[in-house]
Amino acid sequence: MPFDCGPNLENRGICAVDPCDANKCFEEPRVVIIGAGMAGLSAAARLSQRGISNVVVLEAYERPGGRIQSCWLGDIVAELGSHWKADNAITHPLYAMSTQENPPRPGVPGAEHTRGLFNRLISGKMPFPPTINAYHKFRQIEQEAAELYCLGGSKQQGSLINFMSLRIQQELHNFPEDQQHDAARIMFGLSHMLNARCGGDTAMLCADHCGCFMNMPGGAVRVPLGLVGILAPLLRQIPEGAIRYCKPVNCVYWGTSHKSGHRAIVTTSDGEEFPCDYVIITVSLGVLYENAVKMFCPSLPGSKCSAMQSLGFGNCNKIYMEYCRPFWFWHKGNLNFEFNRCELCSHRDWTRGLTKIEVVPNSKHVLCAMVVGQEAMAMEGLCDRDIVEGLTSVLRCCTNNPCIPYPRTILRSHWSSDPYFRGAYSYDATNSDGNLQRELACPLPGPSQPIPPVLLFAGEATVPGHYATVSGARLSGVREAERIVILTCRFKGPPLPKKKKKKSKKGDESDKKDESDKKSRKKY
Repeated sequence: MPFDCGPNLENRGICAVDPCDANKCFEEPRVVIIGAGMAGLSAAARLSQRGISNVVVLEAYERPGGRIQSCWLGDIVAELGSHWKADNAITHPLYAMSTQENPPRPGVPGAEHTRGLFNRLISGKMPFPPTINAYHKFRQIEQEAAELYCLGGSKQQGSLINFMSLRIQQELHNFPEDQQHDAARIMFGLSHMLNARCGGDTAMLCADHCGCFMNMPGGAVRVPLGLVGILAPLLRQIPEGAIRYCKPVNCVYWGTSHKSGHRAIVTTSDGEEFPCDYVIITVSLGVLYENAVKMFCPSLPGSKCSAMQSLGFGNCNKIYMEYCRPFWFWHKGNLNFEFNRCELCSHRDWTRGLTKIEVVPNSKHVLCAMVVGQEAMAMEGLCDRDIVEGLTSVLRCCTNNPCIPYPRTILRSHWSSDPYFRGAYSYDATNSDGNLQRELACPLPGPSQPIPPVLLFAGEATVPGHYATVSGARLSGVREAERIVILTCRFKGPPLPKKKKKKSKKGDESDKKDESDKKSRKKY
């Protein structure tokens, strides 16, 4: 039955178009959202905006945010998970959301771009002509690799990183002797970006290495007081008590619940049950793949599992080091290192996975190191003392300064071993042009099925072109919330199965009504 849409009526339903038109207001469906990360919070906030407040968000941890984790360390906010970059534009969706605060807190403008293309570690800027030549030579090598390692191409040259390293060494001989060192730093540094982009070991890639990716309008932004600050506008839009913390999900029953009058039932590890009409799954790709069999009843179809297996999920961790005094001021230039696997190949421990060590912007006491690949997983199992020894050894070796002190405090992430994350972010290792992300985002039952969808999938790994970004996670949450709104408007409420009615004298009229209902439910 339609609900009166009076402004003081508490249990009114979703208002599809006109809040003053009672014929366009319907009963709210029950929605369970698994995960209170950016995707889950965005979905819950969007549903609330559209008039659906019958929502429960189940979060395994005691905090919201998921892979957004901001912590204070010394004089900075350490981003242990997703991070910002020192750029700024009002067209970026996260910037727009952060300015909704009252009073508004706009993003911090990025630092002025320094002149020149490349810097040496200590002695300052490199000469301009050699840097241009080295840059264009690397792009030629990259084009050769793209043609050689395309899908269906010959892989006789071995792994991608071996091919590129060999070609770089060949091209270096064509540079004058006094320019070879600078050219090597540039070309090997650019090749390192391939490794950082996929979040794993480039030696494992034997296909197109770029994949599909596009930047959000306005570029990347920095949010004051940490990236966790963008959660506040979302949390205010979600009904009070809708988020249930410390509620790990045990199983989602989505194919056998119709007899009980519910389309799905979500059970948590403490035995509590949450019946619902729709389930939005926003867990990370690593958790979804690890629990695809035991987390769903019935289990997910093979096409969904194949998409999860084909997508890559990178191991990446950050280590923040706080010092009593900024020793890097003793050196000329910034203490920002970009490493390539070839440069650290002599290392036999976790430091081989280091990709960079840099000074945290706007800080006078903190450095940040990033480690990727299998070495990132190995690092998580070590004690803080071993981590400090390894990083200090690398710093002393790279700067030729044996007097660099030990940090007084370190703060590090553990995304790979965390049972509720199992990795840092997804990447398209096979250059599927977004097909894998689309397959993962496809609801269940699928579009070809007569039953409207029950399981909806969100998260950064489900967004072609915006995977591995906070913006992608937000887009996916809004996308699935809008899907539920559209379905609610189409079915004029929850899509529960109709109970069979006994035929009476007006049997013909009821038959016609049932037939029209079937037609309306045939497509969703």
